Order: sequence, then C-alpha cells, then structure tokens
Amino acid sequence: MRSGNKIYSPVRQFAAKLLVTFLFLLLAAQAHAQDTLAAIAHEKGAPSSLSKNELKSVLLGERQRWSNGTKVVIALMKTNNELGETISRNVFNMKPDELNKHWLALVFQGKASAPNFFNSVSELESFVSQNPGAIGITNQPVSLPNIKTITVDRKETL
Repeated sequence: MRSGNKIYSPVRQFAAKLLVTFLFLLLAAQAHAQDTLAAIAHEKGAPSSLSKNELKSVLLGERQRWSNGTKVVIALMKTNNELGETISRNVFNMKPDELNKHWLALVFQGKASAPNFFNSVSELESFVSQNPGAIGITNQPVSLPNIKTITVDRKETL
C-alpha cells in the first residue's frame, strides 16, 4: 500500500468536519452567553423584583428614587464594546448611539443625572457594591457582598 493522502483522506475529512462542527457549536454557545444579561443592584435601594418595563423605565432615567427614598444610581457598560451594544439592543431596544443621545438630552435638559459608564463588568460590579441605590446590567447573575441579582419578570436573566 502506498502511504499518502489517499489512505488517510477519509480520516482527515472526518476530522475536518468534526473540527468545523465543534467550532460552530463553540461560537454559538459564546454568542448565546454574551446575550445573557442580568440586572444587579446594591442591596440597599432597588426592590428584589421588577418587570422588564419597570427596569427599562429606571434605566432610562424616568425614576429618580426607589420606594425607600434612596436615590437611583445607574451603572451601565460603555456602548462602544460588545456587551454595551448587547445591552442597548436587548434592554433598551436602541442602537448604542440612540442610547447615548437619550442620556445626553436628559442631562442637558436637567431631567436626570448622567449614568456611570464602565469599560468592564468587574468595574461596574465594584461600583454597584459600593453605592446604595445603584443598579446595573451585567452578563450574568452576581453573588457578591452588597449586591443582589434582581429578578425581572420572575427570571434571573433577561
């Protein structure tokens, strides 16, 4: 028998197909994981449960205080990264530029304080844990000191 590509060709074809399938599944799982969002808040302030409409209203600056009187402090990912774009699209139903313009208009008109924008999830989580009344959106439910995950429409993820 001749050693060369002809003998190993079916094995190589199978391995190539298996590799392509694996890479496709890995990319699909990564895309799904990036679309998983969770609302988090400082333990003092936000309620443990909100409807999606209530959450959107709070995050759009339409509500200034929680029911216990604590000032709402909004923490968002910067819209120039993938998670920020996903949040803009899935939570606000806006393009990143539309969300930025919304906040510029509110702040310019004196109707709301500017949200705090972050480059990383860890920075956002740290900010929320240190600021009573803070609320934000991350890419997963969180279990850290002073932070609670808010259920939205009775689910831990959006």
